[in-house]
Amino acid sequence: MLSRVADNLYWFGRYLQRAENTARLINVNSNLLLDLPRTITFGWEPLVQIVGADELFLEHYENDFSEPNVLRFLMLDERHHGSILSSLQLAREILRTVRDTAPREVWERLNDLHYFVQGRGEMVMSRTRRQDFLQRIVDSSVLVYGTLIGNMSRDVGFHVLQIGTHLEQADMTTRILDVRSTSLIDTGPKQDLAPFYNIQWMSVLRSLTAYQMYRRHVRARVNRSGVLRFLLQNREFPRSVMHCLGNIGASLPQLPQHRNVERTLWRVRAIVQDASIDRLVERGLSEFIDELQIGLGELHEALAQAYFRG
Repeated sequence: MLSRVADNLYWFGRYLQRAENTARLINVNSNLLLDLPRTITFGWEPLVQIVGADELFLEHYENDFSEPNVLRFLMLDERHHGSILSSLQLAREILRTVRDTAPREVWERLNDLHYFVQGRGEMVMSRTRRQDFLQRIVDSSVLVYGTLIGNMSRDVGFHVLQIGTHLEQADMTTRILDVRSTSLIDTGPKQDLAPFYNIQWMSVLRSLTAYQMYRRHVRARVNRSGVLRFLLQNREFPRSVMHCLGNIGASLPQLPQHRNVERTLWRVRAIVQDASIDRLVERGLSEFIDELQIGLGELHEALAQAYFRG
């Protein structure tokens, strides 16, 4: 397979997952708006920082991190290549160039999703209609991906697509966890929030469609330690970081061997596997999430050097 085609399939998987998970990321915040008392106000700025686009946001929106501005930036702003609309447009352009590698139904369903977001994106500004709009994006993205894995030949292109998909999912799971660990809530003394901590972690699980599987595996009430351990280290749940890294490792033997990629993947897996959840709970997630995201960035760079820049 040409390195250019492999690169396109890798990024198609990433962009599709990015669109889906950005919708999930917004849902973490939006669901909390419904679950918490009206006396607690929200800050939307951390969502922009977590996707690493604060400088671009300031360039176009100055210092106005209001709810409408942040939502428009993350959902519909074509100047932001990580917005949902931009991700879908980039995925669409890639699929146009490699259409012979994917089933025709994928193109049709991706087109439907793109035009839905483009034509009805303003729905996200209304809190009463936002939930349905975001859920449509999530459901349609899952449908596109399901059509791919159900009908695509298990050749080199499929495994490159899988690597991109799982790397993006691992990255976005860490970002969704980072939303919770960041100060999203502007309120008074910390004890005022004590009754709502578990509600917030339950919101994180639901944003990843992980609540039922959490209860099945953990068999305990939702709590911070349990959620972190499940979403970081569980090897069976598809959106956990460890499961995603395991799937990348399973696809690598189908590609030409490259020691640097294998070593980098091993280092990232060690970061997750060796993490002490109890210590993270005590000290906070920020430093650990930063280290993990740097590791995922290094893995991306190793993959690009090995397979896509030849």
